[in-house]
Parts: sequence; structure tokens; C-alpha cells
Amino acid sequence: MRTSFYTEISDVSKFKCQLLQWSQSYNEIVYLDSNVENNNQKYLQYDLVVAVEAFTSIKTDYINSFQSLHQYQSQTKDWLFGYLSYDLKNDLEDLKSDNLDGLQFPDLFFFQPKKLFLLKDNLLEIHYLKMCDDELEFDFNQILNFKLQENSSHHNVAIQQRIKRADYLTKTTQMLAHIQRGDIYEANFCMEFFAEKAIINPLQIYQKLNEISTAPNSVYFKNYTNFLLCASPERYLKKIESKIISQPIKGTAMRHENLKLDEKSKFELANNQKERCENIMIVDLVRNDLSRTATKGSVKVEELCKIYSFKQVHQMISTIISEIDTTAIAPIEVLQTTFPMGSMTGAPKIAAMKIIENLEETKRGLYSGAVGYFDPNSNFDFNVVIRSILYNSKNQYLSFSVGSAITAEAIPENEYEECLLKAKAMFAVLS
Repeated sequence: MRTSFYTEISDVSKFKCQLLQWSQSYNEIVYLDSNVENNNQKYLQYDLVVAVEAFTSIKTDYINSFQSLHQYQSQTKDWLFGYLSYDLKNDLEDLKSDNLDGLQFPDLFFFQPKKLFLLKDNLLEIHYLKMCDDELEFDFNQILNFKLQENSSHHNVAIQQRIKRADYLTKTTQMLAHIQRGDIYEANFCMEFFAEKAIINPLQIYQKLNEISTAPNSVYFKNYTNFLLCASPERYLKKIESKIISQPIKGTAMRHENLKLDEKSKFELANNQKERCENIMIVDLVRNDLSRTATKGSVKVEELCKIYSFKQVHQMISTIISEIDTTAIAPIEVLQTTFPMGSMTGAPKIAAMKIIENLEETKRGLYSGAVGYFDPNSNFDFNVVIRSILYNSKNQYLSFSVGSAITAEAIPENEYEECLLKAKAMFAVLS
């Protein structure tokens, strides 16, 4: 089905920039950068994955979305790239999403790329569909000789805050009342920052965001006029043959230029009982979700509350693994029984999602959904869409959201400050 070409790249950093800028002429782009030079990552298969130009695609709302994706993936049996929006929850449970939606993205979108680039260390694999493999050599030479454009964009962005500080504190207090009543014991509460009549250069904004964050699950996504500029540190779910890996994040602390202060911040996060409690609650939820498709006794916690340091923040991350019977369990079933990810919902999951919907004021859409890919062997890898800017260039609406986990020990003022810390990189690249 595909013609393949293998070569070594001498200047990997330059080539990545050339490939990203060269891709901009296409209507569909998924650029997945692990920023491996800045991150110690387990279960990393490729340093960079880039897919462009749809041969086939699927776009749908939430109704029967997982069934439609299953049919598309099982029939195509090729590389597929795209996203699952948070509101696919409405396909899985008796839930709804009636909040404001300024972005107007489809709930689900995947495409089969004509052209695919996979980079590991300095070894590049190129895989073109047979129908366009006569373009491979020309494209590769064009990428190598592509003259990089300077990042000199001027943005017209007046950012507004959907939920003001006083309202945030009131809503968080309401969330705490639900916890005290026993309705839930944790929920992820988010708020939106947005801009109307926003004019930006999405590519240059992404490059700035990636430069200051160097996140391990970074994404530049384009579907015609819909853009995602993502600096996510979090993996949602990965499948390697029969093995399933989930790596939820709960727990955030500030980085400092001063080494002693930075180590102190890291130590305090590792020993913060509130943050550990949040993380362990989600670990239990993920274990339960994975058990729905796992072979008996295969769900294990590989890492519990381990601290990983990124350019902007320290994060507390746990790793949970399981095994599935690949002859009985389809890849979509693993996604369907774990979606949305527990780190972005709370526990119990359904009750938390209902309360979230009532207290938040914006439809989450792609935010706190997942972007990733399936390979021809039905393996997959998906991130969690956080630390991200979403942009519809057609209606000139720009949005980014941030949130934190509310538990019984949460102090509303502290949760608000944590949200601002998470929004710091997005404000920086848009200012």
C-alpha cells in the first residue's frame, strides 16, 4: 500500500523545522513532536511523527462516534491520524454538552495521510501511498532545501476570561459542597480564556509555544481552518501490541531558575499529601477503566506519583499498564472504555462529568480530548489535550482552557493560582 524510503538526517533540529514549515501548504497536518532532547521518556517509539494530506477521512459528531471510528479503522488498516473531543462522552453515557461553543470543531476527525514521516534519532522513514509515491523524491529534496522563515508574527489578540476570579471561587466552593455531600470525591474544574476577531499565525504561535515548553506530547494540528497548538506533557493511552499504557498527571509545581529553589519545589511536590491524594485517586480510576478490557490480573501500577520535570513546571505522573487479548478486544474498545481520561474528569467519573458540565461555562470540545494515531498493526498512541491553544481561523475565535483537580482539601484561591500557572505559557506566546 505504501512505498517506503529510509535515510539519515545530519541536522535533525533544522530538518524538523523545515518539515513543519514545508507542510503548511496542505489542508490536513498532524505534527507530533516528543521534544526528546529535553525529556526523559519511557515507551517512546518515534521522536517525531508527521502526517499530511488526507486520502480518506472521517468527520462526525458524537452520535455513534466510536462505532464509526471502529469501522473506519478496521477497514482501512493503515496509518490514521486525528482526534477525539471530550464531548464524545455523550456517546458513551447519558450526558450532554449545552455550554457555549465558540470554536465549532467536529467532535471527531481522523484522516488517512498520503504522506508520512517518522523520525527516530537521526533515522528518517518516509512512507507514501502508492498513488503519490512519484512525488517522494521531489518532496524530500524540497524539504531539505526549504528556506526557513523567521518567527516575526504580529498578533491581534485581546484575551478575555470567561469565568472571573470571584465567580471561579464561588464555583469551586460549590464543587467542594458536592464533595462534602459525597456526590464525588474529585473533579477537574476548568475555565476558558478566549479572544474574538483574533488574527494569528498558527504556525508561528506553535513554534513559540513549543520553544518555551518543549513538552513530550507536543502537537501542531491543522484541518483546513481548525488549528490545535498543543504543548501537552501528558499521555492518555498507548497500545503496543497487547500492552496498554496510561500515564495520568495530577500534581503541578513551579520551576525556578535558582537550582536550590527548583529542587525545593520538586521535593515539596513529591511530599505534598494533597497532590499525592489527587494522583492516587485517578490511578484507582484508571486501574478500574483498564480492567474492563484487561486480561485477568494484568493491571499493574508501574510508577506511582513519580516527579517529572519539564521546562515550565514539575509534574507528578503515574504509569499504569495492562495486557489485553488482541483476538477478542478491538483497539477502539480500549479507548471507548477509558474515555474521557480520568485526569480530566474526576471520580466517580460520570457524576463528576455531570457536575463539571453544570459549573463550567464553555463546551470543552477538543480541549481535554486526545490527539494521536493508529498504525497499520492497530497500535495507537494518544496524548491529553492540555496546555493548548485552539483556533478557528474562519470565525477568528481563539480559545485556551486550564483547570485543576478539586478534592476535599482544595483551597479555592490556591486552585485559581494553579490555573494561572498552567496558563502562563499560552499568555506568553500570545502577548
